[in-house]
Amino acid sequence: MSKPIVAIVGRPNVGKSTLFNALAGEMISIVKDTPGVTRDRIYADVNWLNMQFTLIDTGGIEPESKDVILSQMREQAEIAIETADVIVFLTDVRQGLIDSDAKVADMLRRSNKPVVLVVNKVDSFEKLMPDVYEFYNLGIGEPVPISAASRLGIGDMLDEITKHFKPEQLQEEEDDRPRIAIVGKPNVGKSSIVNKLLGENRVIVSDIAGTTRDAVDTEVKYHGREYIFIDTAGLRRKSKIKEELERYSIIRTVSAVERADVVVIVIDAVEGITEQDAKIAGIAHERGKGIVIAVNKWDAIEKNDKTIYQFTNKVREVLAYMPYAEIIFVSALTGQRLNKLYEVIDVVIENRSMRIATGVLNEILTEAVALQQPPSDKGKRLKLYYMTQVSVKPPTFVIFVNDKELMHFSYTRYIENKIREAFGFRGTSLKFITRERKEKDQ
Repeated sequence: MSKPIVAIVGRPNVGKSTLFNALAGEMISIVKDTPGVTRDRIYADVNWLNMQFTLIDTGGIEPESKDVILSQMREQAEIAIETADVIVFLTDVRQGLIDSDAKVADMLRRSNKPVVLVVNKVDSFEKLMPDVYEFYNLGIGEPVPISAASRLGIGDMLDEITKHFKPEQLQEEEDDRPRIAIVGKPNVGKSSIVNKLLGENRVIVSDIAGTTRDAVDTEVKYHGREYIFIDTAGLRRKSKIKEELERYSIIRTVSAVERADVVVIVIDAVEGITEQDAKIAGIAHERGKGIVIAVNKWDAIEKNDKTIYQFTNKVREVLAYMPYAEIIFVSALTGQRLNKLYEVIDVVIENRSMRIATGVLNEILTEAVALQQPPSDKGKRLKLYYMTQVSVKPPTFVIFVNDKELMHFSYTRYIENKIREAFGFRGTSLKFITRERKEKDQ
């Protein structure tokens, strides 16, 4: 199921980040920061009345001069139009209606995407409503008054946003063909790999960063099995500001990862693994996707018998939080080992859907507890009663214990390792949920 994507667009200082944090803070359980996942969050999962969506903040760039502001807003709007299912256009009741608001509203109107016009900083609905009505003049529908800082009107706004979700976005997809996203920094050879895998030049490739055109998903048949490759469309804008480019490429990556079953992270062998690679990997890990790391341009490396071993160690070190990721060394240029990629993807898909019988799980649990005593605190020891698998994609397990507080992260990791020793689960993360049961419930 691919969650709808909602993007916030608006001028500097209208409160985009305040709104983002209001939604991200209270209603969302943000996963504790995984190493390599940026602190400066630009996306978060929101759950409203059992509807889930991914929220993207396109802000964060606050340029000096007036004309730059408009061009920046245009750029934000373009990204939102391209990646979002619903666009939240945020304005500020105190600053009133400004020329650049009208210009961006024109773009949004032409996009044919649903737009929710939100007027922020309305701290008193009684006093400020006449000023809110002024925003009707933008011609993109009824303005929704909110105060992100005082959290007023947020529920009404979320109702408006979720109204625009299509029923199929909220249901499980019927299409069970595996979806593969090939992601990575600009210029690591993503498009070349996709071309080779497709066996024809569907994607335009050239050496300039940011030349891939709009995203088009491609169906491929290989050995009688069908796959869908999600094109993560490299950046079209040749922007001067490098960080900004990275920020936007991350937005694109998030929307591709969101829709994928398996994420192939392409790393440049010549450059080695970088912090940006770790960020991208962190997004896929956090989202519980299948993960394959493809080290491209392997043909360009001088090798001896230890090279692969050393490179693998380096990758494992940087991505220490995902030891399960599969690593494969390829060359898009020579086609070396690219067909092997399909095999690795198949293994990962199978592992993401693997179910383990409860009886077998509890045998592993009993043995694990016997080998390594659970932690205790102030004389109270953790007891693990029972474990069962509740879902797949990624495989998710519930462990019933006497006291949740005693279930340290490290002990969960230990149980995970025991399960992996028995079943592998290569290429997929595993999710563990701890539930408490009182002694007398036994």
